[in-house]
Amino acid sequence: MSAPRLGFVAQTHTGAVEYDDLVAAGATEGFDFVELYMDGATERRALDPERIETLHERHGLDLAVHLPFVDLDLGSPRPLVREASRRELEACLDAAAEMGAEKAVLHADTDATPPEFGRESVLPHALESIERLDAYADDAGVEVCVENLPGRLFSTYDFDVLTAETDASLTLDTGHARVDGLDEAEMADALREFDDRISHVHVNDSRVPEDEHVPVGSGTIDFERAFRPVRDGDWDGTLSVEVFTFDFDYVATSRRKLEAWL
Repeated sequence: MSAPRLGFVAQTHTGAVEYDDLVAAGATEGFDFVELYMDGATERRALDPERIETLHERHGLDLAVHLPFVDLDLGSPRPLVREASRRELEACLDAAAEMGAEKAVLHADTDATPPEFGRESVLPHALESIERLDAYADDAGVEVCVENLPGRLFSTYDFDVLTAETDASLTLDTGHARVDGLDEAEMADALREFDDRISHVHVNDSRVPEDEHVPVGSGTIDFERAFRPVRDGDWDGTLSVEVFTFDFDYVATSRRKLEAWL
């Protein structure tokens, strides 16, 4: 297997940093791709797909996207809500394809929760939405990767459900996995067990079992152990540093530490 490509999630949603500057910095640092967060200041209506594609070609970087999620509901028991959410995400996938994106990270979630709605009533709707979006993305030439969300509809423990009921690829978020209670050996086991379905990994550290997204190496996750399957050549997807910071130095440091462990 070939070595995994390394990228980073661009924290552009608040408008505090410019996407062009991040792409240039990523190229200088030696990243292979950028994962564009398509929300807030960089949601699809604010983007010029042709300009984004040209920008990436100029700097020699590939592109992935993180689809919006905060106000969308793919598991709602209300058909019109689900349909509107899917249509918005389809429009985002169209834009992603126009920009030349290879992968699209998806939060397949719902705000329909107990006591009004139980898991059994929303799960089929979310799975149907995933299947429809995956098929739509496939036609557009983009790979949908469903992310594990701790304490939500699809946590790290639901990878078996996602692989059994859908054809979509998966995103493993290391910080989310830790919140779900997985240790480094169990993260490695997940990479081995679902090696043909986990296509993308969000790499972020934490000091405690909370969703901190601190720079890689500044927390307590033993990535050398967690990524043993990567080092052994048993997994060759894409790794994306997802650090909640506007200071690119921390992103660059995360890449260097990650590369050393790999």
